[in-house]
Amino acid sequence: MVKLKKLFIPLFFIVSHSYAQTPGKLIYADDFSKPLDPKTWIAEIEPAANTSVVYTKNESLILDTKGGVTVWLNKVLTGNIQIEYDRVVLVDTGKNDRLSDFNQFWMATDPHNPNLFTRNGKFEAYDDVNLYYVGMGGNTNKTTRFRKYFNGQKPLIQEYLDKPHMLQPNKTYHIKIVVNKGVTSFWVDGERYFTYTDPTPLTSGYFGFRSTWSRQSVTNFKVYQL
Repeated sequence: MVKLKKLFIPLFFIVSHSYAQTPGKLIYADDFSKPLDPKTWIAEIEPAANTSVVYTKNESLILDTKGGVTVWLNKVLTGNIQIEYDRVVLVDTGKNDRLSDFNQFWMATDPHNPNLFTRNGKFEAYDDVNLYYVGMGGNTNKTTRFRKYFNGQKPLIQEYLDKPHMLQPNKTYHIKIVVNKGVTSFWVDGERYFTYTDPTPLTSGYFGFRSTWSRQSVTNFKVYQL
């Protein structure tokens, strides 16, 4: 008689397999293999920063800016969604290299104007926009913060000040943003940094990459409907 051995499946396999599953219907993806389409990606760049550029290269979206910049996806996202991408702060010999401000806006709308894309890239210009915001490694890599902007208020929901939640140079981070049934969360390399059950949730709006004075690369951008 042949004795059967018990089958053990390593825990890491179960976790990684689950993490790799498709979360929902893919509604948008960009591999940045083509020149940046200004109708699809709208870049608002601080005008005083004449050394600032946003472009695609080697299947990456590059934000190389001396001042503030927001790059909006010109697509209204509604309902339960998941946004994923890989992103790195490049620190080498670039003229704008600085380890800071790995930031993002989502579910953004202008309560005073149906056209959101009217700003000049300065951070203060977005104070009156309704949105969720994570500033990872802000203030020259000293803070990682989550805020909700709503009706001119910007309450701090949660923050980290410890080194493990700050940025590392030239490290590729996998980012996941989820908006689902009134709860929004922000994940880094599979770790949930922030989660917020919003009593007045933002259920529709635009996504934007946000930064200032740094050089960053984005790849593998995807949006799913959950």
